[in-house]
Amino acid sequence: MKNAYISGTGMYVPPKSVTNDDLRTVYGIDTTNDWIVQRTGIEARRFAEAGVGSSEMGSYAAKQALEDAKITAKDLDMILFATLSPDMCFPGSGPLLQQRLGLTEGDDPRFVPTMDIRNQCSGFVYGVATAASMVRAGAAKHVLVVGAETHSAALDLSTRGRTVATIFGDGAGAVVVSATDEDRGIRKWYLGADGRYADMLKQPIWDIKQRPYIKVNEKGEGVIPPEMLWPQMDGKAVFKNAVERMCGCVMEACFDLDVTPEQIDLFCFHQANMRINQFVADQLGIPQEKLVHNIHKYGNTTAATIPLLLAEAQRDGKLKRGMKVALVAFGAGFTWGSMIIDW
Repeated sequence: MKNAYISGTGMYVPPKSVTNDDLRTVYGIDTTNDWIVQRTGIEARRFAEAGVGSSEMGSYAAKQALEDAKITAKDLDMILFATLSPDMCFPGSGPLLQQRLGLTEGDDPRFVPTMDIRNQCSGFVYGVATAASMVRAGAAKHVLVVGAETHSAALDLSTRGRTVATIFGDGAGAVVVSATDEDRGIRKWYLGADGRYADMLKQPIWDIKQRPYIKVNEKGEGVIPPEMLWPQMDGKAVFKNAVERMCGCVMEACFDLDVTPEQIDLFCFHQANMRINQFVADQLGIPQEKLVHNIHKYGNTTAATIPLLLAEAQRDGKLKRGMKVALVAFGAGFTWGSMIIDW
């Protein structure tokens, strides 16, 4: 059986940086830099310009990952696209990315399968686990996994929405998962979900049980109340469960692989809140030098946070061949996942 390893990484963030002070002075949100930093560790985030969506940003990250893997898009056997902010309700962003990568063009088009993954902040870990399974089974040689988010279009950028709006940013990260005969790669993963807490972190948008699923006015125009339109979060419940589940899933993956957290060289935690990550690290006895962070400059990019971390860490020389790496994520659903990789 082949091993599955990450052969390439890539990233993209929009050029527009929005600082905490910008939220106050440009968007009129009643907040301060100190208030946001103390609660989240975020100093700035990136916002895409109007007209730019998740598949476009994902294509930029994907092209970097393909170049790093030294393959072309037409070498791919599958595309997995993790996002909670797809370009539209349907179709998914996977087929849009396939087209952007030029797979359907030319005399030798490649109509590779695509799949969108809707596990929010845990989506990338779920995607890599799926890709590794396909590679190990011999069903694919190269699988592209992308995490891309365009949050800025769906945030209540007002004082009313500041609890959530100050957290999120836009961006994309990508990896290529490839087959190898070498003794390296994606070793173990542990995934979980608990639907009892679905209402603790959600963006309902519509209720498909209703007829029609969005209320309409006399002109037939959709009318969506704020509690349906904007993201809703019970911050205390999310914090408590994130700490518990992230600690637990790291230990589960370590137990399955018969390693200890001390044997792991680098930890890539989902970048939701610096306080959560520091608390998890303290609980597990992980020294700060084994953690990489970028939440301070990008905010929470949900499915994109971990691939962004991997691409930056590799580029900056913090992630090197032969290191044992742990990926850990927690998100809406609630869903969570961890993964241990011999890089």
